[in-house]
This record gives sequence, C-alpha cells and structure tokens, in this order.
Amino acid sequence: MKILITGGAGFIASHVADAYLEIGHEVVIVDNLSTGEKKNLNPKAKFIKADITDKKKIQEIIRKERPDVINHHAAHIQVGYSVKNPQFDAENNIIGLLNIMEAAKEIPIKKVIMAATGGAMYGNKVTPFNEEMKAEPLSPYGISKRAGELYLNYYHELYQIPFISLRYSNVYGPRQNAHGESGVIAIFAEMMAEGKAPVINGDGTHTRDYVYVEDVARANVLALNSDFVGELNIGTETEISTNEVFRKVATEMGAEIEEKHSAERPGEQVTSSLNYSKAKEVLGWEPRVNFDEGVRRVVAWYKNR
Repeated sequence: MKILITGGAGFIASHVADAYLEIGHEVVIVDNLSTGEKKNLNPKAKFIKADITDKKKIQEIIRKERPDVINHHAAHIQVGYSVKNPQFDAENNIIGLLNIMEAAKEIPIKKVIMAATGGAMYGNKVTPFNEEMKAEPLSPYGISKRAGELYLNYYHELYQIPFISLRYSNVYGPRQNAHGESGVIAIFAEMMAEGKAPVINGDGTHTRDYVYVEDVARANVLALNSDFVGELNIGTETEISTNEVFRKVATEMGAEIEEKHSAERPGEQVTSSLNYSKAKEVLGWEPRVNFDEGVRRVVAWYKNR
C-alpha cells in the first residue's frame, strides 16, 4: 500500500519508514527538515519538503499522492517549550493535524496512525498508566496531543476514517536528536562521548518508561492491518530514574563523570510508565529490547558513527 509519513526525516518516523519499506510498502515522506535530517531519509522513499502548518501545500500533496494510509509523526514535541509558547505548540500539533485531515477526508484514506504521548497524557496518577485512565495532561504538549486524538475520533465518527493513536513512552535509540530538551539518553551519550558532563534537571529521581525505537517501529507496522480504533499505550511498564540513566550511559561509555544537577523544568511529571496490555491484546505487540541492551546499542552507535 501507499503510506504517507509526516515527519519522516525525524528520529522515530525514519525508523518507521525503514520498517514499512522493508516489507514492501510504497512510502512518501513529508518533512520540513526543521528537526529532521536528510541523512535519515531512506533513498527508497519519495521525499517532499513541506510543513504541515502550510495548509495549501500539505493539502495539495495529499490530494496528489492519494495515500492509502497517513502515518502522522510531524509534531512539536518539546514539553518545556510548549509551556513557554503554547500557541506555537497548538499551531503545529492541532492546526497541522486539521490541515491534514481536511484533505484526507476527500480521498478518502483507509487509516490514520498518529504518534501521541503516553508519558505526558495522564498527569500525576498511580503508575503504570492504562488507557482507561482519564487523560489529564499537565503541559500544553500533552493537551495538544489529546486534542489530536479527539479530532481523529471526530473524523472517524463523521467520515468513517479509522485511526490508531500510539501513545509512546520515552522513545530512544539511534538517530535521536541530542540537541533538544528531550531525549535524555541521546543527550547524555553525545555529551559523554565528547568528554563533557551532562546536567540533570532536578534531583534526578523523576522516573520515566524508556522504549526502544525498533519496538516502536514494529508497533507502527502492526497497526497497519489492525481493525482496532482508538488509543494504545506503547511502553514497557518499567520505571527508570534520570540518575539511573546517567549511571548506565556513563558505565557503557566508560566515562567517570560526576553527576551535576540543576533546577527542575516546569510542566514535568514526577513519574511515568505505561501498561501495554491493550497493545498486546489488539496488536500482538510487546517490547523486545530491554533497557540495558538498548543503551548498549545507543552507545555503540555514538561510538561508531
């Protein structure tokens, strides 16, 4: 089938594109290259440089390409910046999606798969989070992603466009951008590889659920042929503190670096982990790469690139 991937030059979506191409699908990538990189593009995919907030351009692309599936990964993903500039976040994550869906309903497409957030969706609740919990995001980023899910449900009800929203925990792996505010494993690995000392936000006791990017790409593959409509957590149920991440990366790097701490960032949750039993039930998905192995792979990639 023909699949249009927004944000396909980015970290996660480039792995998704590779996975789709590997099993024989035709892939069209749309990316504005603001954070994505050309080197991430698979040469077997068609690439179109465009921004999802450019309504005319993105709708022209969708009407011309007429994809069977839209895999929507293009988004603003920085929690901290969304707190500083919620309007910018909404323009990308809400208006950008609406630009896509208003054209998609005309084709019509068979399905939309959207990258959402699990870690920023549920608020400060008892972990692990499950999909039946009330969504109470604590940041504009989480709010915009929840709004996207509600809009997808609207297009499903009115225009019969099936959708799956994959609520990721903290995704990590090769190609992750180490120069943003997210991607702590990538940030630590790159800085340590350069002999620099990373700074941990807060006291380092906040915990997150880290899922390896190959496992995430596999969830996107399984979502293609599922009849399920709705939201699915994609995580590991395992909580790891930022201090533990620091120590593990340092050990794999062979770096003797003292921990340094700074003030906490606003809008951050204390803890997060995702129950993935629903994804296991409806997609047959579960994580395969554990944290220790995943960090080894990331460190090896940084050492060998």
